[in-house]
Amino acid sequence: MRRMIAWGISLGLLGGVAACGDGSPPSSPAPSASTVSQVPGPGQHELTLVHDGTTRHYRLHAPAGYDPNRPSPLVIALHPYPGDGLSLSRMVGLDELAARENFLVAYPDGINRGFNALVCCGTADDVGFLTALTEHLIQTWRVDPDRVYLTGISNGGDLSFRAAVEASGRFAAIGVVSGGFIGDRAAADDYAPTRPVSVITFIGGQDRYADDFRTGIGTWQRRLRCTPVTPAPPPPATGVAHTRARCADGSDVEVYLIEQMGHAWPGATAGGMAAPDAGVVATDLIWSFFAAHPRRT
Repeated sequence: MRRMIAWGISLGLLGGVAACGDGSPPSSPAPSASTVSQVPGPGQHELTLVHDGTTRHYRLHAPAGYDPNRPSPLVIALHPYPGDGLSLSRMVGLDELAARENFLVAYPDGINRGFNALVCCGTADDVGFLTALTEHLIQTWRVDPDRVYLTGISNGGDLSFRAAVEASGRFAAIGVVSGGFIGDRAAADDYAPTRPVSVITFIGGQDRYADDFRTGIGTWQRRLRCTPVTPAPPPPATGVAHTRARCADGSDVEVYLIEQMGHAWPGATAGGMAAPDAGVVATDLIWSFFAAHPRRT
């Protein structure tokens, strides 16, 4: 309880620092690469979707190999607070990976540069928005409903956990970076997904919220009755611990603890939350995990 109270106080005093980005100003849309067309096709698309009476903005990257006649995987990437989808896309390298692996990437913008996740920010129905966005892209962009994934950092990572629980069955897996299963909602004993959703998460040992994130992923695994996979995987790099667990519902949990990293995205080379020397590249590991975990029915 003390940790929960301290968390709330720190958020109130520091303006949601647990879910903060790099403090950079809002990015301007790319002037020549974006379109306003809803017609499916390769390229960078700046699009909108009305949800709950509000026009929501998102950026959609379709690689050159995108074929609207063939079902495609979708990764929805969620920015930190304060932030936006364009800044996240420039940091994490998902567009470049999508060009090689041929999947769609959507970057929603939160209202007032944040998402209503587990400990902040705002009051918008962001879980409902993510569900509506997914359904829209299934219908209009031929997204494969069994290969829809969420990833995010900080505030966006927290929202990934919230959506995994509250929209159970919609997302096959989540990839959480410097975020956690935290806050009052997560503390409730019955707060857990009712359908399998696999998790890969990255925690920096120097992150001021590392203990909370580690406690949260432990709670997740206890509620889903997850047991360690043996033999344990070898450390992928010096100072990086890697664990795997299989849960009673068939989902998987992988945790990377990067001892010398703070509140950052491991392997990113640009942006205020980049950790190029972390020893692992989260973007590559997240996609490999997603590719191996379609939705379980």
